[in-house]
Amino acid sequence: MFTLKGILTRCHSLRIRPPSFDLFKHPHRDPGCFRTSHDFLRQFVNRYTYALVLFDRERCGQEQKTRDGLEQEVERLLNQSGWGDRASVIVLDPELEMWVWSDSPHVATVLGWAGKHPDLMTWLISKGMFDLQRSKPDRPKEAMELVLREVRKPRSSAIFLQLAESVSLDRCVDPAFLKLKEKLKLWFS
Repeated sequence: MFTLKGILTRCHSLRIRPPSFDLFKHPHRDPGCFRTSHDFLRQFVNRYTYALVLFDRERCGQEQKTRDGLEQEVERLLNQSGWGDRASVIVLDPELEMWVWSDSPHVATVLGWAGKHPDLMTWLISKGMFDLQRSKPDRPKEAMELVLREVRKPRSSAIFLQLAESVSLDRCVDPAFLKLKEKLKLWFS
């Protein structure tokens, strides 16, 4: 929630008008978003113009399905529940921490690594968490947790908010993030 809140404060970077919004956490987390977000959001169909559902593919209970397949399935249910084309689903693959990893210097600063040697990416490579052939770690959550343990910084929602408020939104090429930006531009241009 804090990541999305931070992203939505950056209207100028997104090239959108400032949206008014409410954020709700599904009581059953990622599996609930997959299975019942259409039921959960039905009560808001006449109260809000748009609905956006975000959840992690990992631990949603349907890991064998693709990100696109999960999105299409939940969007179909939202459409049938009265939202029509006013709802969209973003599945983070494998999880939200995928958006943490960027070549921005803000990542090291927010995670508490600024000024440390070796630099963050070199250290992650030495720990087997990062491969230069890829732009992001295979296990983004575990990589983040390893860094936070090393710097003795507790994991918190504030970290996600700080990253969303400071890291460039133009550098991320993650398909889920690109879909989010596309939807926001479509809805709030």
